[in-house]
Amino acid sequence: MPVKSASQIRNEFFKFFEEKEHIIVDSAPVVPQDDPTLLFTNAGMNQFKPIFMGEEEGYKTGGKVWKRAADTQRCIRVSGKHNDLEEVGHDTYHHTLFEMLGNWSFGDYFKREAIRWAWELLVDEWGLEPDRLYATVFEGDDKDGLPVDQESIELWEEETSIDPDHILKFDKKDNFWEMGETGPCGPCSEVHVDIRPDEERQKKDGTELVNRDDPRVMEIWNLVFIQFNRQPDGSLDKLPARHVDTGMGFERIVAVLQDKRSNYDTDLFGPLLDKIGKLAGVTYGRDPEIDIAMRVIADHIRAVSFAIADGASPGNDGRGYVVRRILRRAIRYGWDKLDLKEPFFHKLVPVLANQFEEVFPVLIKQQDYVTNVIRAEENSFLNTLGQGIELFNEMIENREVLSGEDAFKLHDTYGFPIDLTELMARERGVEVDKEGFNKRMQEQQNRARAAGSFSAEQAEKGDWQQVMDTDEFEFVGYDQLSAETGIVAYRKEGDRCALILNRTPFYAESGGQVADTGIISSGEEHLRVLDVQKVQDRFVHYVDSLPENPEGTWEALVDRERRREIRKHHTATHLVHAALRKVLGAHVAQKGSLVDPQHLRFDFSHYEQVTPDELEEIEKLVNDKIQENIPRQEERSVPIEEAKERGAMMLFGEKYGERVRVITFDEEYSVELCGGTHAEATGELGYLRFLGESSAAAGIRRIEAVVGRRADDLLREEKKLVRSIRNEIGQSEHLVRDIRSLIEERKALEKELERLKKQQSSDKLDRLIRDAEILPGGIKLVTGEIEGADMDLLKQLGYESLEKSKQSTVTVLGSRIEEEGKVYIAAAVTEDLIREKNLKAGALVGELGKMLGGGGGGQPGIATAGGRDTEKLPHVLQNIEKVISRNME
Repeated sequence: MPVKSASQIRNEFFKFFEEKEHIIVDSAPVVPQDDPTLLFTNAGMNQFKPIFMGEEEGYKTGGKVWKRAADTQRCIRVSGKHNDLEEVGHDTYHHTLFEMLGNWSFGDYFKREAIRWAWELLVDEWGLEPDRLYATVFEGDDKDGLPVDQESIELWEEETSIDPDHILKFDKKDNFWEMGETGPCGPCSEVHVDIRPDEERQKKDGTELVNRDDPRVMEIWNLVFIQFNRQPDGSLDKLPARHVDTGMGFERIVAVLQDKRSNYDTDLFGPLLDKIGKLAGVTYGRDPEIDIAMRVIADHIRAVSFAIADGASPGNDGRGYVVRRILRRAIRYGWDKLDLKEPFFHKLVPVLANQFEEVFPVLIKQQDYVTNVIRAEENSFLNTLGQGIELFNEMIENREVLSGEDAFKLHDTYGFPIDLTELMARERGVEVDKEGFNKRMQEQQNRARAAGSFSAEQAEKGDWQQVMDTDEFEFVGYDQLSAETGIVAYRKEGDRCALILNRTPFYAESGGQVADTGIISSGEEHLRVLDVQKVQDRFVHYVDSLPENPEGTWEALVDRERRREIRKHHTATHLVHAALRKVLGAHVAQKGSLVDPQHLRFDFSHYEQVTPDELEEIEKLVNDKIQENIPRQEERSVPIEEAKERGAMMLFGEKYGERVRVITFDEEYSVELCGGTHAEATGELGYLRFLGESSAAAGIRRIEAVVGRRADDLLREEKKLVRSIRNEIGQSEHLVRDIRSLIEERKALEKELERLKKQQSSDKLDRLIRDAEILPGGIKLVTGEIEGADMDLLKQLGYESLEKSKQSTVTVLGSRIEEEGKVYIAAAVTEDLIREKNLKAGALVGELGKMLGGGGGGQPGIATAGGRDTEKLPHVLQNIEKVISRNME
């Protein structure tokens, strides 16, 4: 029988469940779009969270609500309890990014069908040997008051041909799934496969190896039966609707079906390993150390590439820091183990993009961008990697522990994430003082190990108080700014008051555009609308107080002027986006935005700073389009495929329905899918002015701009500024030239002033030397105050004194900067006194500095000190003889 390819296996999974009336849905991005509690998408169920939370009744698409779904979800696990990073490469089955095949029932089928279909696919369709399969079930838990899951045991016996002795019971740790500390949960039943040779199986029963971390007897499919809701007090309530949530590790099942003992021996990793081998001039499978490095690199390029494509570029915080850690870990393996001293990691992106073109097209669509971001990050790290490794080797020489201070230096100066340092130390049998490192970081947080789980929302919210019995809701804000409406429900949410209306003109915050504000009125009662947020298919309006009488008809009125300025700025983002692509290239894609009445902020993919000339060209192009007064073309129900064919700009990672809203400003210029509010024509914007351009993250640039009234205000402020400058320097025809001339004149005057000050101070030093006091033993003491001198000038005068008086001389000079509350002192001692009397300038200023409320030090010949007690300087200078006597032998 021919070996199935990974692509065939994936498609057979889809076909199997499609025939069971499941809708096949696209993978969600690995960067969660609407769940700030998640660092990365780490399980197939993440995108269905609202359904499990009871916020939605099923998966909605094409005007239909589906109760069954199946997919393959790309997941990343590198944080919290789901942290596989340390095992990656060292074993053959852990990955940072992996695919999770899954089938779902949203209140439809339950245990019987899930168990029957799992067996049918694994055994009847894919031909796995029944005697190699084991099923685990929940053994019960006395604390939770839950008995053994006898129902699942009986169903495995009834619905499948599994050996009853292969049905094993395990505790809550292995066979009870929970969404978080609170929320939906339930028992699970796992399918394990024994891939050992027959001889080994005869020697030891597979039942002894299930859940014992033996890679040859491993879990391949987890069937979760969600039937309870964990309460804040720890108790369990039965859910009104029971769900099925299953997850099968794709890389593992491919290895099993292709009869491989390692995931890396499958066609999922073969193309990457071949490319790495060519780049490094090595062959996989010949050297264990080289094999580990090749596996790490092959694994890490998958996580890094898809994370960047889905919106998480390398950075110093949160998701970006995790991406940077993984990327730098791979580069270090390439440098240290494969002798790859030049950028190489980015060269793997095309291999990966072509491999996943059909199932995850997001990567091939952004191939150039992802490649450029990785190349830029490689160049940055390679600048310091070699030096950092050399320093690390010096640091651990003849030592068993790398200090926290040294680990911090590697992190701060050479860009080594702490887990990379720990990895390198572990390879050399050295421990790392992690506690000391954390102290040096001056913050007790591990930025890269944020919790990867979420819990059910248990905020202090009252129950909704129902006013109208209706599920109808209509947003009319695209066409009108006021509407008659009714209050459907209201409640308190902490110190906020929330209303749900059956009809609203208020735009809810979405897509970077802030929410509308305004008034909701009924008779003499007026409620100020402060914010509007989307929840499920409704808009929640946050108001300044709850209504006294919520019944009856209400008038909702949007703040017209505020909305007008918001829609101008939102329209400007469309014009700017198109201009960026025309000037910088088609790789530019929107990565984030903020639109409010005062300004716009637009983040976009680009791998280098936008030059002033490029910004000028972009700004001019946008203003040309504003002058053209291009009318807005709005289409509210365009089939998604038609919109794609027309080249409409889409945000990667954004969820779109079967039909979409398309906003066009000239078919040849800007066509985008967008749910925001926009100007009727570009002329409404008036004028666009960029405020600045900066880096938002690695490979992502940010521009800020204003249009409309705010742009007009800015231009008027600039006009006033120019007028003020003219008034100060005269009615010049060449302002810039005249200002430059004034600056140069000022610099020349400052230079001359500095020269005169030094000359004046030098003249005073001459007088002080001439009037020097002769101490016992023939020591000449030159001392006095130099008005207005800073520390550098005092030090320079000290050197000058040593040149002018080379024998038996001690010079002590002081100065006060009264307005800053600072006092400085410098001491110089000639060589003969250092040699014969052991008198040192550093010791002198150390004592003198303390007398002035500060401290200092330096060389035996010259030293300086500073303090805050300015009024003590005369007293200190008068008592220098005593200090000299105490410091002489």
